[in-house]
Amino acid sequence: MAIDTEKNSYTVIFAAVMVVVVGSLLAIVASVLRPNIQENERYEKQQNILYAMGVHENGDDKGSVHFIPTDRVEGEFKKYIKKQLVIEGSETTTDENAYLINIKKQLAAKKKGQPYKLPVFIGEKEGKKFYILPMYGKGLWDAIWGFVAVDETMTVQGVVFDHKGETPGLGANIKMRYFMDDFSGETILKGDRYAGISVIKGNNDPLNKTKDDNEIDALAGATITGNGVTAMIKETVNLYKPYLETIRVK
Repeated sequence: MAIDTEKNSYTVIFAAVMVVVVGSLLAIVASVLRPNIQENERYEKQQNILYAMGVHENGDDKGSVHFIPTDRVEGEFKKYIKKQLVIEGSETTTDENAYLINIKKQLAAKKKGQPYKLPVFIGEKEGKKFYILPMYGKGLWDAIWGFVAVDETMTVQGVVFDHKGETPGLGANIKMRYFMDDFSGETILKGDRYAGISVIKGNNDPLNKTKDDNEIDALAGATITGNGVTAMIKETVNLYKPYLETIRVK
């Protein structure tokens, strides 16, 4: 008996079958690729933590960002990251896998009044210590995140930012080197107060020569994304303030 393909029922059944088939195929592909995806996420976190403390392969091009390649990043991570800590309430413990903690989930737990964990990474390079903190916030369209490295004087040694969906050529430029480099040398203190660093439009210091004003110049056309970066840094500084006070040189 011939199938009447003109009937609405045929269209509905065909669509349903296709949804099931395509969904099953996608689930299978996702399952097969999951180990590779998790491995890439692990490498990316290691690359970003190292980048914040100045371990990268950048050249003289101020617009280019060059992370440690994935085939070397695990070795470099073990070489430069000397200790990984987890802060949970008043307790601080060591955990060699602290970098795998999902800071987004921890901040969500905090907002719900649930227990949460804060990872800290202590790096050493050329006899200098770096304290690297993860950040997570909201840009114009979606999530923004990154890492900030400070020393015992609360001076920023480096940052790295990324985003999920900021506008290309505008807010998306938070991940460009010329923007991130401006944070180096800035202080997160204003006197004895933890002030963070603000991304300010028209701060009268476009070359960022003044390093004690807690400000850097904003990206053109990206005010809301810049505000998101400002809020993200301040929230991170406030979260980690009790720990930072234990390492701060006064």
